[in-house]
Amino acid sequence: MNESYKNYAIIRDKFGFTDYKVCKKTGITTATMSNWKADKYTPKSDKLQKIADLFGVSLELLATGEEREGGETYYLNEETARTAQRIFENKELRLLFHAAEDAEPEDLEAVHAMLLALKRKERGETD
Repeated sequence: MNESYKNYAIIRDKFGFTDYKVCKKTGITTATMSNWKADKYTPKSDKLQKIADLFGVSLELLATGEEREGGETYYLNEETARTAQRIFENKELRLLFHAAEDAEPEDLEAVHAMLLALKRKERGETD
């Protein structure tokens, strides 16, 4: 198993994905994934970018297992990143991520609007 596949597998496992699920989400064939794992093939950069985009990581993290100083992060705001991590680590709340995974953008916008309305209500603001 080559080093980049090992790095990918660590990231994949953190997100609770399987190779099959990654293939379905990215359009990469299972044969490509199997050959990568067997060190018979290294996916081209466009395929690696699809994987990096799926997980919100850099190509460098996939290739080396390390992010250089100032590297890409999924969240621009550290507080948001910490909150998202807490949600991800909480088994019950993690369902939020999985439930939203295949949602249509319009549905996510509706949920977002509802959450904002609840926050306004909590603060005593009215529309």
